[in-house]
Amino acid sequence: MLPLLLQSGDPFPHFSAKTASLRQGKAKCTMPYEESRQLLVAVYSIVFTVGVPTNFVTAVLTLIQIGRRTITSIYLLGISVCELMYLSTVPLWIIYVQNKHVWTMGDIPCKLTGYIFFCNIYISILLLCCVSIDRYLAVVYALESRGKRSQRIATLVTLGLFGSIAVIYCPVFFTEDVQDPDDCTCFETPLNTRLAYYNIIRFFVGFLIPFAVLLFMNYKIFQSIKVSLSLSPHQKAKVKYLAISIISIFVVCFAPYHSVLFVRSIVFLLFPDRSSQFERDIYSTTVVFLCLSTANSVADPFIYVLASENARREIYQAFKACRNRLPLTRPMIP
Repeated sequence: MLPLLLQSGDPFPHFSAKTASLRQGKAKCTMPYEESRQLLVAVYSIVFTVGVPTNFVTAVLTLIQIGRRTITSIYLLGISVCELMYLSTVPLWIIYVQNKHVWTMGDIPCKLTGYIFFCNIYISILLLCCVSIDRYLAVVYALESRGKRSQRIATLVTLGLFGSIAVIYCPVFFTEDVQDPDDCTCFETPLNTRLAYYNIIRFFVGFLIPFAVLLFMNYKIFQSIKVSLSLSPHQKAKVKYLAISIISIFVVCFAPYHSVLFVRSIVFLLFPDRSSQFERDIYSTTVVFLCLSTANSVADPFIYVLASENARREIYQAFKACRNRLPLTRPMIP
């Protein structure tokens, strides 16, 4: 999502915004930013244009589902709110990339957008896991989980995840890392030993372990619906497609992002003398994976469509209600 974050992987950088002239002649500014500029601007623009209305509609519809005592809707609302927060920062990154990686919007906006990025990606990962766990309990332990699955528990879990991730990454506002004071970028600190180990931990704890849990839960779901006599073929298909869509989001959006952080960190630790050249060589691949990670903001609303029993009808009714509330304009008669 953030070209600079994937470039550095550092959640606690020191930011300094300067004019573009300070950057001229800097030997360390050797990344081929211009090669990816048009692609990044195009992808971010599409994600923003499509993601904002779809996540807004999803948030409204999940609120309706919450009123009907649907448990999964709590997690889906959390995902939509999280995505809308991230999407609100996308225009800043479009400006930044279009401005050839020169950040001119101040220290706090830089730190805030990076903070929102990290919160978004890991809250989304954990809430998608919660959706899978909830479906696992509802399908595999349908009778045993009655009374244990409730909107109250789902709300507490969601708020707990938001609070925990927010606290974990809040040092971004207070920690000053070593960076060239004349640098004009945002969140593009070069790798160091601390960051390399941090990225490896993030790969396992923030991605691999949740992904393993998700795969296990959905494997059990697939086994259960094969022999289930209580679910109709239509219900089995919806459960199956929901599981496949969540796995696909992990594989397409999150796996490449974390894999490139892991590989870069391993190369830095094992071959520090070759790290700088490797960073440049892998930059184009990094950008592709970065673009894939932004698709998460567009893909998540489809989880609602698969999780809801009457999604198409509710979406149609929502758009119909909005259209009926809009004032009708009549052509003026000269």
